[in-house]
Order: sequence, then C-alpha cells, then structure tokens
Amino acid sequence: MKKEDSNKNKLIDVFGLKLISELHLGLERQGPGSSEMTIKALSFLDNLNENSRVADLGCGTGGQTMILAQNMTGNITGLDFLPGFIDIFNNNAKKLNLQERVKGIVGSMENLPFQKEEFDAIWSEGAIANIGFEKGLNYWKNFLKKGGYVALTYESWFTDERPAEIEKWWTDNVPEISTIGHNILTIQKSGYIPVAAFILPEECWTDNYFIPRETASKALLEKYAGDKTVEDFIAKMRYEAELYSKYKQYYGYVFYIGKKI
Repeated sequence: MKKEDSNKNKLIDVFGLKLISELHLGLERQGPGSSEMTIKALSFLDNLNENSRVADLGCGTGGQTMILAQNMTGNITGLDFLPGFIDIFNNNAKKLNLQERVKGIVGSMENLPFQKEEFDAIWSEGAIANIGFEKGLNYWKNFLKKGGYVALTYESWFTDERPAEIEKWWTDNVPEISTIGHNILTIQKSGYIPVAAFILPEECWTDNYFIPRETASKALLEKYAGDKTVEDFIAKMRYEAELYSKYKQYYGYVFYIGKKI
C-alpha cells in the first residue's frame, strides 16, 4: 500500500470515529438497553456495599452508570476512549450530585489503568465486542477480586441457524458472535461461575436506541448535507435498524453475569 493510501485510510478512520461520536453524543444510551434491565442485572450482585468499587468499561456518556449509582452505594469509575463521552459523563454525574462516588476517565478497555483485583464488579453494556468476548472476560478478570462479578451485554444468536443476510451482517461486524449456550460455556471456561443470562426486550433496541438515533441521524445529515461519507455512514446505521426489524427473532443483546472463582 502506498503511503498516501495509508494516510487516506487513517483520515477516513478518524472521520468515521468522529461521526460515531457525534451521532451518539446527545443520546442517553450509546447502544440497546434500559434502566430496568440495568437494575435487573444489578439484583444478581449480592456482595456490593458502600466500600465496593465498580468499573464500567466502555461507559459512553454514562446512561447506565448513573442508574447503577442511584441503585447502589460504593464508588464507580467509568472508562471510555472517547473524551467527548467522558466530558458528558462527568457533567451528568455532577447534575445528579453523584460526583463524589462516580468519576469518568479516558482510557482503553484493552489496557486498563487499574490495580489487579481492585474491583468488586466490572460492568460493560454493549462494549465487550470491541475487545472480544473471550479476550475481555479473561483480561478483565485480573482486575476483579475473588468473588467479584462481571456483568455485561453482548450480541448473541437466539437460534442455531439464521438467514444468510443477518448472518453476514453480524459476522462482519462481530466475528466472535455466538449462541447464548456457547457464551455461557465461554464464561465458565474463563474462570467464572455463570450466575444469570437474560435477553434484553425489543424496546431496548427500538424505543431506547434506534428511534433516538434516527433523530440524531437526520440532524447529522443536515449538518453535513451532500457529504457522501456521512450519507453512507447513516445508510449503514439505518440498514442495521432495518435488519433488526426483519430478523429480531434470531438475535439480540443478552445480559450475562458471572462470578469470579
């Protein structure tokens, strides 16, 4: 590859990252989920108290983090690699008067700036695919105390077979995607006791993510009117929503909770 081609690809990647950030900055959640599902998952963690420490990896602007903080005592550190998300995260914590217990930092979930066995729980909604399900489980475990919990949502197949169109979409975007049963086995093999697994309901995708994202998409198209890169990016986002409407019986997000042995 020519040097100028490599530089061009880097520019496209940077602009693509800027678009993803800009599209999601104003959204309460940067992926499917709900306050009810966050609280339900939290109910399976039985060892948290005012001295507990929790890390929320890939926290985005902190929609789920603030719900966690309002339903538990103890301290939460949110981590995301996008500084714009963390700025909003910390502002949200201040607005809710949670800044003494909740802090957002910029960082990578693949190179955590924490001490070994520092946390009682590691939370991550819709983000572990960025590092890989098995890799994330094994790496993050180092930062959990014995008996500590991992609680995360992850794209999962509901069936053993599915149509080629949706199979291709998800294997292109999340190559490691697998069935719920396989993921539970992966949790077990990674050194956790599987505690719970439950499917996020449809409104977590539609009402709480796709509908507000579509409003943000229209605003982005207006801002960058005539920009082909932006138009292609939004088209991809809309195609994802169309696929969900068409094939939602075959896949979705599943909340997995495991306890470190």
